[in-house]
Amino acid sequence: MTESINERLAAAGVTLPDAAAPVANYVATIRFGSLLQTSGQLPMEGGKVGVTGKLGEGVSVEDGQRAARLCAINILAQAKAALGDLESIGRLLKLTIFVASAPGFTEQHKVANGASDFLADILGERGRHARSAVGVPSLPLDAAVEIEALFEIA
Repeated sequence: MTESINERLAAAGVTLPDAAAPVANYVATIRFGSLLQTSGQLPMEGGKVGVTGKLGEGVSVEDGQRAARLCAINILAQAKAALGDLESIGRLLKLTIFVASAPGFTEQHKVANGASDFLADILGERGRHARSAVGVPSLPLDAAVEIEALFEIA
């Protein structure tokens, strides 16, 4: 018997937080037919941004990966709030990862693995996805990483 998403989260020691409310003029998720798009999620941890600053300028790749993993946890919290049950996820189609990067930093793809690896572990085959990893000069609240996701709903 295949483990459920909730069982995989528990085995990883992860408890999903409450889905964060939007802090500006947008909605956290949009459902369109069989698709669910999340707004960008920051690496929130305990009600505050867990990893701040720029990669290549005081933030290590490992810290960036931790930030990306936190973003992925918050993406799942948004999906659960929108769908009611994570088992309603048919497939993670795409992640767009924004990495606050100092000039010359070129390892955004390694930072993005913090989210990709986590979501593939938690969602199983449903978690294999396309992605883009983009370096940007800054992100809201000085977050090191922001990620948005597109899901197919089962």
